[in-house]
Amino acid sequence: MLKGRLDDIKEKLMSSGSLVEGMIEKSIRGLVDREKEVLLKVIHKDEPEENELEMEIEETCINLTACYQPQAKDLRTIMMISKINNDLERMGDEAVNIAEAALFLIERPEVKPLIDIPRMAQEAGRMVKDSLNSFLNEDTRLARSVCERDDIVDGLRDQILRELVTFMASDPSTIERSIHLIRISRSLERIADLSTNICEDIIYMVEARTIKHRKFED
Repeated sequence: MLKGRLDDIKEKLMSSGSLVEGMIEKSIRGLVDREKEVLLKVIHKDEPEENELEMEIEETCINLTACYQPQAKDLRTIMMISKINNDLERMGDEAVNIAEAALFLIERPEVKPLIDIPRMAQEAGRMVKDSLNSFLNEDTRLARSVCERDDIVDGLRDQILRELVTFMASDPSTIERSIHLIRISRSLERIADLSTNICEDIIYMVEARTIKHRKFED
């Protein structure tokens, strides 16, 4: 009985993850293609749907713990689902932050061609998807891959910041727009960081091994 309930809640968690992935993709597409309606959908439709799913999953985790008093691996699984659920809700908030910044930017001239931010978003979105798949399949190899790819996102963030600082220094009229672009890059970095946190916890759950703040070993 508990196994069936756990399978159901895992399915809901994957649905929540897919929704968050879509929010990230749409917030960047709305920015790049200057599609206001897409951005408004992220804020007014997708976020409430994600919040509703988050509350439903959390309530189910509490009920399962109270009704079945799970132990060992089942308890760890429920706790992990609850944590991932919380992280997904935070990722959704960051996608909304991106959409709000994009609404400001699409009404104004571009500071520079948008190249690195879409690349950053694509990598962060893949990290979200892979972190959930690594949990579903208890795949620590995939989890480690996600953790390692965090450096790619950090590198893109640093490159974006360097370029925008140069633009702001040479042309003060770009400062406000540049700050919004920096805000977007930081939201994408946080999404990648949350995916990494999930994968570090998965490795601990499966291997009982803590890898936070450590270099990866073969």
